[in-house]
Amino acid sequence: MNEPQLIPADSAIINTSVFAVFVLITLFIVYRVSNRGTSSDYFVAGSSFTGAQNGIALSGDYLSAASFLGIAGAIATYGYDGFLYSIGFLVAWLINLLLLAERTRNTGRFTMGDVLSFRMRQRPVRAAAAASTLAITIIYMIAQIAGAGGLVALLLNVHGTFGQALVIAAVGAIMITYVLVGGMKGTTWVQIIKAALLLLSVAMITIFLLGKFGYSFTNLLQHAADNNPHGRDIFAPGVQYGKSELTKLDFVSLSLALVLGIGGLPHVLMRFYTVPNAREARRSVVWATWVVAVFYICTLVVGYGAAALVGTDAILSAPGAENSAAPLLAYRIGGTVLLGIIAAVAFATILAVVAGLTLTASASFAHDVYANVIRRGDIDSDSVVRVARLTALVIGIASILGGILVIGQNIAFLVGLAFAFAASANLSTLLYSLFWKRFNTTGTLWSIYSGLGSCLLLVIFSPVVSGSPDSILPSMDFAFFPLKNPGIVSIPVSFICGIIGTFVGRDSVDEERQAEMEVRSLTGIGSRAG
Repeated sequence: MNEPQLIPADSAIINTSVFAVFVLITLFIVYRVSNRGTSSDYFVAGSSFTGAQNGIALSGDYLSAASFLGIAGAIATYGYDGFLYSIGFLVAWLINLLLLAERTRNTGRFTMGDVLSFRMRQRPVRAAAAASTLAITIIYMIAQIAGAGGLVALLLNVHGTFGQALVIAAVGAIMITYVLVGGMKGTTWVQIIKAALLLLSVAMITIFLLGKFGYSFTNLLQHAADNNPHGRDIFAPGVQYGKSELTKLDFVSLSLALVLGIGGLPHVLMRFYTVPNAREARRSVVWATWVVAVFYICTLVVGYGAAALVGTDAILSAPGAENSAAPLLAYRIGGTVLLGIIAAVAFATILAVVAGLTLTASASFAHDVYANVIRRGDIDSDSVVRVARLTALVIGIASILGGILVIGQNIAFLVGLAFAFAASANLSTLLYSLFWKRFNTTGTLWSIYSGLGSCLLLVIFSPVVSGSPDSILPSMDFAFFPLKNPGIVSIPVSFICGIIGTFVGRDSVDEERQAEMEVRSLTGIGSRAG
């Protein structure tokens, strides 16, 4: 086994300098390209991006800290079981490509609430959609900000919990600034730049790694097994999820959440409105799928390479634990400079995702709740944007506090929870709204709130929060649900409650609006994004 290898203290200045330069450059870009016009400009960049541009930005939005840091660490630690995250994240894009991208783009304007409320009673459905969006966004942002805090803590050699909490607070403040300044246009360009840098960085590390082992992947795998306490078991399923029947069931639950969750992620759905038509929305998904596929193939090499060159023990003993695998590998290959570059790219990854998440949540509250529920549409564009910026500030603060609570958790796992919430609360409602004529307002509310409520309840009373050494509250035990991911229960609950609510509810179906929605979703006639 390799001895624990941490970053020397004298490298912190170089790391921080590279990091600071990157932040300043991206802040300048965000400011220069930002739109300071209507709500359409702020929320969806005036639908001005092409399918290729939006597809690369989509991949930038999607390839989060979980992908770059969490999955690499999971593969380095658990091998094959860690790579299952990549498979789930990639396969999930088929749902958007085949079922949602075009219809969502044609039906809505800014948010998921536009689609769900199109033929339903506006106020209760928009309020439910906003509640779901805010809950999912905050959970997702907690994972990203925790990852950013762990990354910067690694750069600065901050080991204490209090020190990492201060780092998370500072990082969160920087991320909020991007959203307040840039809006969707600035955020999109940061995502495009970040996606290109991330793909280039991962490809370079992959080539360097293979070169160190004579371009023999078999040789690399052998060294990975030698430096992992599980040995050759990391090449087959079962290291993490094969210990018992319960862990196998947990894996099935996680897989359901990963594959079905992307179809309900509000920040991914919102990106379909940044293109001018449904054709470009479909092209966006195709571009994003190819970029994501190439990236995840590289993470397989990076993860096993981290185990081979750094060693699992060194990774787990570093600040950020599993999430430190990729930065430590970069330091092992290219020293302080490469570490600083990779850390800056990883931070850009987190930055772009959090900016997109914050923008989505603030748009949902401002557009769905404030403009349409509270003010009933009697509001000007400037007021909506102002409320969105205030909402972004509040959400950012809440996410910083949550990120401090989950210090040390694997962020790929935390993102898996966000996917479970998205699949439980949103996917069933979207599919029913787009494809089931009988679906009504009561069914919509039952579907959203049952999925969201059951998922939240099961997580609170699961080993994620208490009853386990790696829980958020390890000293307490009030867990009665044995699985860490609730998707296997909460997703079917949402689909079933949507059906029951539809038949129990007395809402009459607006056949004229239903027909209009069907024609509009299929043809795009009457759709607009500005």
